[in-house]
Amino acid sequence: MRPHHICALGALILSAAVTAALAQQSINSGQMATSLARVSSDTKLAMTGAQMRQAVLDYIRDYPGALPPRPLTFPQLESLTQFVVEVEFDFNSAVIKPSSYRTVGSIADALHHPLLLGYGFLVIGHTDSVGGRAYNVGLSQRRAEAIREALIDPFGVNPAALDAVGMGEEQLRDSAHPTSGVNRRVQLVNVGKKFCFGRSGEQFLCQ
Repeated sequence: MRPHHICALGALILSAAVTAALAQQSINSGQMATSLARVSSDTKLAMTGAQMRQAVLDYIRDYPGALPPRPLTFPQLESLTQFVVEVEFDFNSAVIKPSSYRTVGSIADALHHPLLLGYGFLVIGHTDSVGGRAYNVGLSQRRAEAIREALIDPFGVNPAALDAVGMGEEQLRDSAHPTSGVNRRVQLVNVGKKFCFGRSGEQFLCQ
């Protein structure tokens, strides 16, 4: 998979070209780690994953319809470094396809990199528009959780460092072609330093 440039969430939504040609076998975990580490020391996401999940459901309730009227935005995410990858699942399922195991392993390698030691991450799942909006939120949530669980076991990423959020089709990358595969992706967001370390190496939540 070809790694993508770090950009604001709005740019990620508006630009379909960055995932036009994905090749999962060539994903570079070192470059992913370096990209995700480009974060200021005071970066902190005040919004929790649970609050984001509720905001998605509230948006569907407030703006019903077959398609979202516009991409749902989270301004707090716009300044955070992020990386977009493609993880394939069985149709209408949260079962990761064997062809994507290497991609998940590369994500884990990146998150284990010393540059990212102590940081927290959102694993955000996105779908195309096939299916109802509320259903797609649930499907993308299950898929994001499946990736989170795979990163934890067998790859050993700290569970407390990962939060899964399903966005469904509420942030279509290519709204002109809502059923296009470019809308199906996983977004990794560095939400800032979450864990600090004592003099003897003990780990604790930063204040």
